[in-house]
Amino acid sequence: MARAMKGGGRRSAELPRQGCRDNVGMPAPQATHRIVAADAHVVPPPFRAFAVRSDEPCHAFDARAPYGRVHVVADRIVDAAARARLAQAGYARVDISEPFAVDYAATTWDALAATSGVAGLAGAVAGALRVTGVLGDTLAAYERSVATRVDWLASRGAGFHNDVARHWSRSLFWILALDVGDVEFVMPHAGLRLPLADGDLVVFDPALAHGLCRPADAGRAVAQHFAEGDTGRQLFLTGEMLLDDARWAALDAPWQPVELHAARGALDLLVAGFDDRGGAVQRVRSLGQAMSRDICHVDETSTAGHVSHGDDS
Repeated sequence: MARAMKGGGRRSAELPRQGCRDNVGMPAPQATHRIVAADAHVVPPPFRAFAVRSDEPCHAFDARAPYGRVHVVADRIVDAAARARLAQAGYARVDISEPFAVDYAATTWDALAATSGVAGLAGAVAGALRVTGVLGDTLAAYERSVATRVDWLASRGAGFHNDVARHWSRSLFWILALDVGDVEFVMPHAGLRLPLADGDLVVFDPALAHGLCRPADAGRAVAQHFAEGDTGRQLFLTGEMLLDDARWAALDAPWQPVELHAARGALDLLVAGFDDRGGAVQRVRSLGQAMSRDICHVDETSTAGHVSHGDDS
């Protein structure tokens, strides 16, 4: 149900730890896992809920609700010295000269292990991700997912946006913070403000608008507060976890016909735009017919056969 936002957002509510029944084989010492609620949404009228459609053939006339949790795993995947080595290498690969600049650069786990001096870095990240339970209990599912792709992600803050094109509507994202001073990860429509620390591994649904803000800015993204200099920049490793339909259903975000979401008054996050400073949905009235079978967003370059990394893969 939609609720009013007061004072530019609220600090995030943490939930009891769950989804971690079997920790055999996990890195030691055991990771600290926080689950943060992201399921009470501020929805602009006349809409009453959020959902995201797809531009892939496999879900051409379906939509799903956003996943209502953000996971934060604080693990000793890389120590301070290893993070410093990675940061030096990563910043050399990207261009973030302007505030709100965001840049990616492809890398490999072998290169990252060599740079960091951490043998088995990919396996350590997979083990930390397993704590979240989003792909089930089997470590192999996380190992396969991590092996598909890893990138450097650098930024100078980030205005509010979402990431839902192609297979991203079927994915959760993860980010591993390597260099993040005085920054919050913010989801304005979920009232979520999450302070980040070096070493944090964060898993979230990219369908909801998100950005990087200064804590003093009360949930607003202010470009000039990420001016030039080392204190204005952030560096992460990042990747995707592609979920099959069974896993989305297990996370209480099943893919369902668009008619069901239309009956709930859902706003389609696939076509929504956002104010980069405050996150407000733009041109709300123009979105009134988006959750309709008369509209299809299928991208002919998309494929329905991307490998899924849920339990059944």
